[in-house]
Amino acid sequence: MTFSELCNKIFWDCTTHYHTMDNVDATPTIPYKQGTIEFSLFTKNWIDAVQWHLEDIIRDPNINPVDALALKRRIDASNQDRTDLVEMIDSYFLEKYKDAKPLAVATINTESPAWAVDRLSILALKIYHMQQEVIRTDVSKDHLDKCQTKLNILLDQKKDLSSAIDQLLNDFETGKKYMKVYKQMKMYNDPALNPVLYAQQNKK
Repeated sequence: MTFSELCNKIFWDCTTHYHTMDNVDATPTIPYKQGTIEFSLFTKNWIDAVQWHLEDIIRDPNINPVDALALKRRIDASNQDRTDLVEMIDSYFLEKYKDAKPLAVATINTESPAWAVDRLSILALKIYHMQQEVIRTDVSKDHLDKCQTKLNILLDQKKDLSSAIDQLLNDFETGKKYMKVYKQMKMYNDPALNPVLYAQQNKK
């Protein structure tokens, strides 16, 4: 099984697991041992699934503003969890390929492998929800046809992205590319870097 095949299986299993409950406050049953890459991948998709539905909820035009603010802050926290987990997955790749010897002509990729995996996780959710649109019985044929076209594109995208991820990992292993990771330096969550937050600290 290639790494992308492992990802796609876990992401689909997790996405369907979430929808057996369809509750942003549900607790997942993770069928993998903590500390394994499989556990991290499942957790990654669970975060994405919950956030997907939080984004749906917050777009309710009749939502109470107080509830909306609480949801916005929950989404911000989720984004930070997502970033932290992507960096954890990149650490897995750095360890895995630490002994690979880059060739003299080796190049760097535009994104780290974990951020590509992140996009694959989101694709699983897009495909699941587009499939749900395709099987609706309360919409027009035109709606169904448009959604089927979009679903076909998403499936093509999944195939292409999966292939690109496996090729990138192979290039790391054979030295055609070298891996370099830049930690996300988000400033708005940091009380020392966000001027609104450190202004509040200075007032105390």
